[in-house]
Amino acid sequence: MAELFADLLGQERAVALLQAAIVQRRLAPAYLLAGPEGVGRSLAALRFLEGVLAGPGGSAHERRRLAEGNHPDLLWMEPTYSDKGELIPASKAEALGVNRRTLPQMRLEQIREVSRFLARRPVEAPGCLVVLEGVEAMAEGAANALLKTLEEPGAGLILLITAAPEQLLGTIRSRCQQIPFMRLAPGPLQAVLQRCAAERPLLSGPLSGPLSGPQSDAQADAQADHQPDLQSEHQPDSAQADPAELLELAAGSPGALLRHRRQWRALPLGMGERLMGLAPEPLAALELARELSELLDGEQQLWLIDWWQLALWRRYADPLPLRRLERLRQQLRAYVQPRLAWEVALLDLAQLASGRA
Repeated sequence: MAELFADLLGQERAVALLQAAIVQRRLAPAYLLAGPEGVGRSLAALRFLEGVLAGPGGSAHERRRLAEGNHPDLLWMEPTYSDKGELIPASKAEALGVNRRTLPQMRLEQIREVSRFLARRPVEAPGCLVVLEGVEAMAEGAANALLKTLEEPGAGLILLITAAPEQLLGTIRSRCQQIPFMRLAPGPLQAVLQRCAAERPLLSGPLSGPLSGPQSDAQADAQADHQPDLQSEHQPDSAQADPAELLELAAGSPGALLRHRRQWRALPLGMGERLMGLAPEPLAALELARELSELLDGEQQLWLIDWWQLALWRRYADPLPLRRLERLRQQLRAYVQPRLAWEVALLDLAQLASGRA
């Protein structure tokens, strides 16, 4: 039985709860897998479903089918963007060039599809299996529809994955057995990262299933982490050490660290140094604003603000530039013209930097 969850590191309490449900064959209609992103919640969902289908010993055949999204009785959904009348899964938005300045949502249409799926007769499994990622990103209508589905799940099994359970309706939480996930200690975190690096050749092929595909939190980011990027193309291997801010932003999540690493290495060469050494000359600030708005998409710009805030605080412990950057973040989210927002913000920050000098 231990082999079923052998690759889920640092989550002993979650494993114990899921193991007990499989061994005793006492399954709740719905489970809430709650914890930080990138610590193995999706991987736990896959292994749990494997145990439900194949028993405590698991099955290599079922594992492969679940990982590939190839099981006829599995529906795996994630938040989506609305683009030209179509719902685009968040994991595919970048590849399809979808504007990601707004946050993806779990939408009413998706929950209605879940209800239809649960109402059908299963092909092989005792009941239909549904996994919903990022359920904290539900619109109000979707949340109410999900509550009705949880009240009458039939013979189906529903797994909800969330990083913010407090944002869900209390009535939704009360209808699920909660499975807590924790941030990883340094030892397990490094073990997960080493395993992801070792599995790099295995991540080159398609691992997609329904919508995003049921990959583990860290695997999906590991695949993206090994794509070519602007920073690493120009740097030798010895220059690949993570900036301290990335480890701090990750806060014990290997998946988050891989995402932050990917964002950092995708920045134009030297961009971080230019921001930290912002010159007081207005023309330099305006040129930097032009580059930021033209070379980075909306998601990258918002991530860069997170990194810059932390880097500034670590160096100067001055709240003023952090507040100015927070205002910039709000402007970018409110669809202010990005170049104009960056120009004004960088001019203000350059003035603050000159006063600090």
